[in-house]
Amino acid sequence: MAISTTIKSIQDTMRQDVGVDGDAQRIGQLVWMLFLKIYDDREAEWEFLYDDYRSPLPERMRWRNWAADPEGMTGEELKQFIDSELFPTLQNLQSEGDDLRGVMIRNVFEDAYNYMKSGHLIRQVINKLQEGIDFNRSDQRHELGDIYEQILKDLQSAGNAGEFYTPRAVTEFMVNRVDPQLNETVMDPACGTGGFLTSTIEHKRQNYVKTPDDERVLQRSVHGVEKKPLPHLLATTNMILHGIEVPDNIRHDNTLARPLTDWGPRDRVDVIVANPPFGGTEEDGIEVNFPQAFRTRETADLFMTLFIHLLKKGGRAAVVLPDGFLFGEGMKTRLKEKLLNECNLHTIVRLPNGVFNPYTGIKTNLLFFTKGQPTETVWFYEHPYPEGYKNYSKTKPMRFEEFGPEIEWWGSERDGFASRVETEQAWKVSIEEIRERDYNLDIKNPWQDEEEIHDPDELLAKYEQQQTEIQEIRDQIRTILDDALSSRSQEDKA
Repeated sequence: MAISTTIKSIQDTMRQDVGVDGDAQRIGQLVWMLFLKIYDDREAEWEFLYDDYRSPLPERMRWRNWAADPEGMTGEELKQFIDSELFPTLQNLQSEGDDLRGVMIRNVFEDAYNYMKSGHLIRQVINKLQEGIDFNRSDQRHELGDIYEQILKDLQSAGNAGEFYTPRAVTEFMVNRVDPQLNETVMDPACGTGGFLTSTIEHKRQNYVKTPDDERVLQRSVHGVEKKPLPHLLATTNMILHGIEVPDNIRHDNTLARPLTDWGPRDRVDVIVANPPFGGTEEDGIEVNFPQAFRTRETADLFMTLFIHLLKKGGRAAVVLPDGFLFGEGMKTRLKEKLLNECNLHTIVRLPNGVFNPYTGIKTNLLFFTKGQPTETVWFYEHPYPEGYKNYSKTKPMRFEEFGPEIEWWGSERDGFASRVETEQAWKVSIEEIRERDYNLDIKNPWQDEEEIHDPDELLAKYEQQQTEIQEIRDQIRTILDDALSSRSQEDKA
């Protein structure tokens, strides 16, 4: 039975339970169970490989000892065990010396809940997981990406906007182009379920890991932060599946909640690969963590400011951003000026519509930049649909092989991309022209006729961007008026 079929059957069983209300709770319930099942599968592998392996879990709390027997605990006994023993134990695990696995598991479970009320239905779900999933089989590990995609689609329908599954073809291409070396630290400050980080792990293993010492270097070189509990749990699980034995570098936190000035030289990284949530806004007060000129409540813009700050000199980034960033004004103009002054924004790959369907129809771009030298020329590459395609779909997804022409054309940053040539898909724009355009980077392909926009998603995105800019201007006027009135009040008192 395919994993996706098993997951669907489990969700159908959960729908019969009166304690589980809606898709979001169903997914939350499924994911903590999935984590414990996967962790137990991995522990079986570690016990085989390492004679001295000791589990961070008390024996009674290990999946194999309370869940694996299909005729084991059920009904009220099972429900009581989960609520009164399992969760309290996992939520209070401690590290033992340098072994941080206990803390990692505790962090995973700090916001997890057992929503199900029926111990008999819980037993049915556990048995289906036990029978249908064995993550020591490599073919099933690869299927987990499909599960993540389905989970995120379900979350989207449950009203949890902003969680966009980045297609594997896109994450692989971006990592391939920034080419993180073995010793380089790689970070995704908005890592979601960890897609960019797993692509990084695979890239390093395939190209640079030759010895056990190399593997140990890899294990500590990948870092992620995710503020939402469910994606964080999924990211941690994903790291374990990809051979990161103690994924304590995947932190449950809001990267933007830390003042920009608190990120010092020791926090700088070599590579950033990310798809920051776009279209979302941060809660009041987050923007004051950033300099006045770059304050906004728009999540993606705050992350871009952070990315520039976090990169070491010579550090490289690949970032997914919507068209609104390219043509946006106000604070976006200042941010783009900062980006072009402090970094070499050498390439923008313009993706076609539909790459992020069904989450959003907004057109997106891949920005590649290196910190330390100002931009002189920006190269644009318009990624076309494959022949015969008018859009992407579940049966016709984007494939890594489509990026072959870009990879062949790319050249090397070491010689300033001297081998690049303009084609029907590629064109370059000088920094002088960009300044004349007031840093508007929404530059159309000069080799193609201008198309009038009829896409409602694109029109809506432009409208929403204009509304955001209007609100920013209102906020600035309000601040100026407040300061003026405050000063006048002080003068009157004097």
